[in-house]
Amino acid sequence: MSEPVDTDAPGTDRVPISVALGAIVVMFLWAVCFPLISVGLADSPPMAFAALRAALSGGVLIAAAEWLGRPAIADRSQWGSLVLVGLTATSLGFFGMFYGGARVSPGLATVIANTQPLIAAVLAWGFLNEHLSALQRWGLAGGFGGIVLIGAPGLSGTDSQLLGIVFILIAALGIAVSNVALKRLAGRVDILRGMGWQLLIGAVPLAVLAATIEDIGSINWSGRFVVVLAVLSVLGTSAAFVLWFALLRRSRLSQLNVFTFLTPIFGLIMGVVFFAEQLHALELAGIGLSLLGICAVSRPPRMAAGAQTRGE
Repeated sequence: MSEPVDTDAPGTDRVPISVALGAIVVMFLWAVCFPLISVGLADSPPMAFAALRAALSGGVLIAAAEWLGRPAIADRSQWGSLVLVGLTATSLGFFGMFYGGARVSPGLATVIANTQPLIAAVLAWGFLNEHLSALQRWGLAGGFGGIVLIGAPGLSGTDSQLLGIVFILIAALGIAVSNVALKRLAGRVDILRGMGWQLLIGAVPLAVLAATIEDIGSINWSGRFVVVLAVLSVLGTSAAFVLWFALLRRSRLSQLNVFTFLTPIFGLIMGVVFFAEQLHALELAGIGLSLLGICAVSRPPRMAAGAQTRGE
């Protein structure tokens, strides 16, 4: 008989309470991002805003690492991984968020962005050996079906939000790829330096794009914009990235990523409260179907193995 499964270990069916609470905090911080982006875009072109966000966030973390004397990153393979994370999580992620945020309502944008766990589940199966059961595969199909229902009201008529949805899906793909890379990198680099450098690396393509296609001089450095940029950078980005990277050391990606679906709940509440959005029956049905799908996908694949250790 095999040894009993340690239910507190990463990869089993029990996520430590501290990890769950940390994940909830991260999801709330990320939910705040879309309303802040929507407000800030009134004062800045999207790519300039995105580049400023990434550069300020990365600079804060590197400054903190220097002040605390955190160890430098010397391994070339680690730098390669950080470049990949920077180009996917920050460059692609912010590109999609900021362009999509200007074309999609904040609540809907938050929901569409959370196709990321579905994409990440497929990537985790291929690159992290996190196998999917039949139930999890059906969950993926159901989750994508829910996203189609959620996006359906914005796909018809002259006020279609299709382009914005495409941009946000690009962001979701970038973040999903980066999550796999971050999972492999977790525990190998200093958290502050790793997240700081990937943000600064990711800021470079955004800054180049902004300088090429936008009028950077049109940024309105109002008090509102400065506050939005600071909160978005320090709380919604620096703090959230550091905490998320720390949590990846303690849980499977597929288990941890399920908490991402708390973000639509926070985001839609903000949309209703601050932007007077209304939720239609089709959107509510899609949200429910997506949540059910993710619940199925996140079911720990080692549960069956655990049952065998009990003689079932």
